[in-house]
Amino acid sequence: MSISSTRQVFSDLIIPFAGTVLGGLVPGEMVVLQGSVPPGAVRFQVDFTCGSGVKPRADVAFHFNPRMKKMCIVCNTLQKERWGREEILYKMPFRHGVDFEVIILILKDKFKVAVNGSHLLEYKHRMELDRVDTICISGDVQVQALGIVPPNSVSFFCFQVFCLQSVPFRGQLVPGLSVGRSIVIQAETRPSSKSFSVNLRGRSHNDIALHLNPHLNRGVFVRNSFLSECWGPEETELDCFPFSAGQYFEMIILCDCKHFKLAVNGQHQLQYRHRVQDLSCIDMLEVLGDIRLLAVRMH
Repeated sequence: MSISSTRQVFSDLIIPFAGTVLGGLVPGEMVVLQGSVPPGAVRFQVDFTCGSGVKPRADVAFHFNPRMKKMCIVCNTLQKERWGREEILYKMPFRHGVDFEVIILILKDKFKVAVNGSHLLEYKHRMELDRVDTICISGDVQVQALGIVPPNSVSFFCFQVFCLQSVPFRGQLVPGLSVGRSIVIQAETRPSSKSFSVNLRGRSHNDIALHLNPHLNRGVFVRNSFLSECWGPEETELDCFPFSAGQYFEMIILCDCKHFKLAVNGQHQLQYRHRVQDLSCIDMLEVLGDIRLLAVRMH
């Protein structure tokens, strides 16, 4: 596995593990954890701590604790050796004997957690982020790599990652699309948002192989292609409009042999038949409109 363009990497971790985060954590960074859950595992935890003291125990800003037997994930904060109120999510994305990837996005007011490309949960800060200087991992888990990705960088963890917060955004898809690849977009619409667009452009960057254009003010989701300086027929049919103003969303675009398949917040929404047959020439992602872009990944 090749990991590059990170500001700090730990490989082949020995559990229990405690690693110092050089310079602490800052908003816009991502912590990426790649590992697996061994057969028979009961629980493990990832803690963002303020030091590594044992007596007294260091404060824990974010306690992420999957419990396989109870099929839930417990999150909490420890201050002055006292746990706060538990936040419990009754969902279990981890499977025994299966590899996983956890991405924790650091924001000014919260942590956002995704597992295997799907948004899982949010946890609001209960203490100052600048106190966090250590990541601890313990329990029934194997970890191959732990990386800290700085803001506004591109990194490869067997996939391509863009950390960003500015729109319009244009990112090169290296080496272009192919069957089986997917693009994950994490963003927030603004309370006043009316529409935004996601475009997959061809090599000339004049053509648009896929144009996704949700109109929040009308509840209409337009799909189209712009080829040879001409728009094709629009597609707008949809069972349920998946976007709301002022809300977080995660969009996954999967490329298969005949279609683009689109999911929003873990729910399949639509498919769009390819109008460009040479997928490898689709090498640019463009995001436009009134949204706050948090992260983009290409698997």
